[in-house]
Amino acid sequence: MAKLNTSFWEHTEGIRPDLLCGRSADYMFARGHFIVLACATIVLGGFLRAFLKSSEVIVLTVLSLTGFVVGQLAYGFIEVYQVVYPLLRTSSFSLYCYVSPLIIFLAALDVDFYILKNVLWQVLLTGLISFSVTFLIVGLVVMKFNKESWDLQSCLLFSMAIGITDPIHSVNSLKTIGISKMYTDIIRGESMIICSITSIFFGILRSNLPHMFMYREFHVLMDFSLSILGSIIIGYWCSRIIEFILTDLFSNTLTSIILCISMVYLVFYIVEFLKLSGMIALITVGMNLDSLSFKPRMELTITKFLTMFTSVFQHLVYTFFGIIIGCGKLNYFSVHIVTFTLILFITLNFVRLFTVVLVSPILKHSSYKYNWKWGVVIAWSGIRGVFNLLLAPEIYNVAEKKIQSPQMFVLYVQLISLMTMGINSSMMTYLARKLGMCVISLPRQMAMQNAINHIQEIIQNTITLFKTEKILTNVNWTLVEEKTRIKYSIPFHHETEQESPTDEVLIEEARLHVAIIQMSSFEKQCQDGILDVKAARILIGATKSYCTTQGKFMSIQDVSAYIKARSWLMKFKNILTVLEYHKDKTCFIPYGKNKFRRLAYHIVFSEEFEYAGHIISLIYIYPMIIHLWPIVRELNVSALILVNYYFIFLYILQSALKIIILKRKYFHQHWNTLEFFILLLGIVDILCIYFVKLRPDDVVLIQITVVIGYLRIIRFIPLIKIIIPLLINIADVQIKKRLSLMYSITKGYVKSQEDAKFLVKQISGRESIYQKLYEILETNKREAVKELGLIEHEGRDVVIALKTRQAIRTVIAKSLKHLSFLWSRGIIDKHEGVEIHKVLLSKIKALNNFPMAIPPPTPDKYLHKIVWLENKDVLIKFFKERAKLAYFDYGDVICKEGEMPQGIYLIISGMAILHSSPPTFGIDSSLQSHRESQTLFTEYYTCGDIIGELSCLLKREIEYTAICETILQACFISLEDLYEGFDVFWPSLEYKIWLKLALSTAEQYFESALIDEDLTFQKCVALNVAYVETLSSCNEMAIDYATMKFVIVVYGSVIDTKTEVQYLAPCILPKTCEQIQGTSDLSKLLVVQPSETVKHSSSKVMGKGEPFGGRKTIGKEFR
Repeated sequence: MAKLNTSFWEHTEGIRPDLLCGRSADYMFARGHFIVLACATIVLGGFLRAFLKSSEVIVLTVLSLTGFVVGQLAYGFIEVYQVVYPLLRTSSFSLYCYVSPLIIFLAALDVDFYILKNVLWQVLLTGLISFSVTFLIVGLVVMKFNKESWDLQSCLLFSMAIGITDPIHSVNSLKTIGISKMYTDIIRGESMIICSITSIFFGILRSNLPHMFMYREFHVLMDFSLSILGSIIIGYWCSRIIEFILTDLFSNTLTSIILCISMVYLVFYIVEFLKLSGMIALITVGMNLDSLSFKPRMELTITKFLTMFTSVFQHLVYTFFGIIIGCGKLNYFSVHIVTFTLILFITLNFVRLFTVVLVSPILKHSSYKYNWKWGVVIAWSGIRGVFNLLLAPEIYNVAEKKIQSPQMFVLYVQLISLMTMGINSSMMTYLARKLGMCVISLPRQMAMQNAINHIQEIIQNTITLFKTEKILTNVNWTLVEEKTRIKYSIPFHHETEQESPTDEVLIEEARLHVAIIQMSSFEKQCQDGILDVKAARILIGATKSYCTTQGKFMSIQDVSAYIKARSWLMKFKNILTVLEYHKDKTCFIPYGKNKFRRLAYHIVFSEEFEYAGHIISLIYIYPMIIHLWPIVRELNVSALILVNYYFIFLYILQSALKIIILKRKYFHQHWNTLEFFILLLGIVDILCIYFVKLRPDDVVLIQITVVIGYLRIIRFIPLIKIIIPLLINIADVQIKKRLSLMYSITKGYVKSQEDAKFLVKQISGRESIYQKLYEILETNKREAVKELGLIEHEGRDVVIALKTRQAIRTVIAKSLKHLSFLWSRGIIDKHEGVEIHKVLLSKIKALNNFPMAIPPPTPDKYLHKIVWLENKDVLIKFFKERAKLAYFDYGDVICKEGEMPQGIYLIISGMAILHSSPPTFGIDSSLQSHRESQTLFTEYYTCGDIIGELSCLLKREIEYTAICETILQACFISLEDLYEGFDVFWPSLEYKIWLKLALSTAEQYFESALIDEDLTFQKCVALNVAYVETLSSCNEMAIDYATMKFVIVVYGSVIDTKTEVQYLAPCILPKTCEQIQGTSDLSKLLVVQPSETVKHSSSKVMGKGEPFGGRKTIGKEFR
């Protein structure tokens, strides 16, 4: 059966391509200046857009009228006609192929695939219903009211062409007034579906119109379905190729833009050449590309270029079709054109309204926010555009009956397009504002106001800081404050002005903000190399999927359910492991002087014996084929019987040798049992054949023999043993990939929760709302950390490889930032910078081949991971001789709250959960009453974490209970051995433990304030970037901010001797504090030095004061 679509390369010999104007030229060709006309059109369109920025319809109307005037001049003057002659000789399908690919690709690229996927069936039904209703009703109206000599086919084709809603213009006015992207994507998705269906139908009519009535409906439907399915498959794989090209690290912006645009056309032409739908293929390509499919900031650049080309194409199309209309005779124009155009306009809007009424139940099911107001706005979204114009000439070209004035099809479509662009667009905007669709809800107003206040506060702080600059002493700061003050009026509805939102409403609004923050965090992590593209895409997709569920905060369990957990892979691998054939030689070594048994042992456990069994099974394939082929079987009966005897004899020999060696354990292997069963079935088969020879008239016996003969096919089952190890390796690789993906996803989720906790305070206007959000985010984070521990316990080698890869990526990313800094300052010239940049990018690209699993180090190697041992051989050897391995089962208690510490536990594998009251930070009980929070703390410790450091330092009771969540292995260093190390390596070892604890506390509580500080343990020890000060009770310390950038109380409490204000750990002392005094038995302060001071004090490692005076003082555990 012939294909029903077409390619513009294919034209039947002797038949001219279909022309835009529907007729051939009356004059001979002469050299004209059509290129000048096209360039002048682009320039005129550009000037009109520059002066009429807010009205696209006026620009297109002016261009259409200009084209009409040019057409009339061409109709009357041969010189002008020669200029437009190339346009009139252009194939309508060729122009369609030149213009439509970029426009439909831009429309599809702007659609959010994850949003559309949630409402896919609703959008499909909406598009099909809209296409069907428009096709029928508009076709009937055209037949009844049109006074032209249009037949039924032309009327239906006209209704099909004019029924397309433009995917670009139908949502432009809604996007400018802040309408939800869900509704714009629904409208755009419906438009693309109608456009795809119409283009396929026109392709069918264009290519096989003389033969299509010879096919049955089933054949047409099958070809239609295969065209859609094939286009989607090709579009998906082309999107992956384009994504691979655009994400290449070595490609520049210009190359990416050229490749993107050229690939769009290439995909369209290839798919059309294969007689499929290029429109559907490009829609699939655009929807499968998202912000992660481009390099950072590349998507915006490519989108701008696509928008520019789309605008130029629209200007050219409207001008060109104006010329085509103008080239016709004026006697076809009458008052009936105005009447019929108004009837068409009213009909199309009525059909749109009727369609919205029909699909409202479907749209209500797709979104809990859909209501009648949205229906009214969407009812005016039936805007016609360039696609209608491109298909208008095809009505005349594919219709059987040719009319005298083909330009009338173009005229009506162009008038309706301009009317809907002007009237419908204005009505959508007016109704959206009148019905309160653009009104920002009160919770969102509050969030915006809080954000504006926060920005204003930052501006004010910046001004205050600049006032201290000497170079800015003569600045008029009053004018600066006036000009930088933000005055932003938030639109609100008069009915909601006096409302006070409830906590539930505010929580729901905050939930949406949290989802946006999380998605931004995922994209940022992906750009920084922390998160791979696949993990980021899954997290963003899951966030958008659960974002539409009211009151739902996405948890890590939701993400796991979204990607369909890996349990089936584990089960599949376990089944294969059970089926795997194992040979244990050591249990069956024959003793004594029996030479036959020794010989049988060497034969059975040799690889040649195993291969011989497989070769026998493979050789039997040919006799089995002959046995199953009735005609050949009749000619080779005796040969088949002899081959069967030989095969059974070999099976008997194989089983006998195994039984001699294995004895009763022969049946412990499933494969041996199967081989013995095959042997017995073969013997029964031989006996049945023998009895059939004795009693050839016994029908029952013959039927049994035939059935048993067909059962010989089970002799090939043992061949599965060959591929089982390969399948196990494949399953193991897939499990490792899934574990790596899940770990990356979970880690990215934890980071997004931290980002959300930090940023949500900026938009929260009520403390109660912030507390609820904080508790929800903290709970979700704890669950995710727990999942990280479980994944790490399940695949330590995979997690080690992933962490190593991410560490390499982070280091290279920092090197790229330093390179950019040196390049911008002129320290490195352009050529050197480019070469170094290429080297670093090649290292990042090489990480694609990084091993998926790295074996974990042995337990003694984990001592190198204790930062305060600094990887020094003397310290490691000292503790290695004294450390012991400790094993715990699930549910075992490592240490209890209130007990005295026995030592420290370095977790080697597994995970422990820590439950505790709020940390006391060594603060006296009389001061702790001021603290409001009594929330119980829960924390998860995994591989590399240390339990009990501070309790051992202070020799005080442990303040938490540690329980094993999995089987746990730990390296245990007793309290006595630890203090022996303090005495041997006094005083540096104890100080370094305090430094490590102080840095971890500062990072946990003041990460945002210290974000610009590089407070790694190694730098603090080597360069004295930060050091620990010790204050006992009543001891004083002066603070000099010339040499101290930050002073952080990490343990204990201090008081400002001047203002007598108490500062409880953890806190950062304000700049106004000049002298402090310790109020706890032991107080520890982390002092961060300015970068200038670090250069002059790198020799000072121990800090000032008495850093070790608190070894035996009273203290409390903190983390």
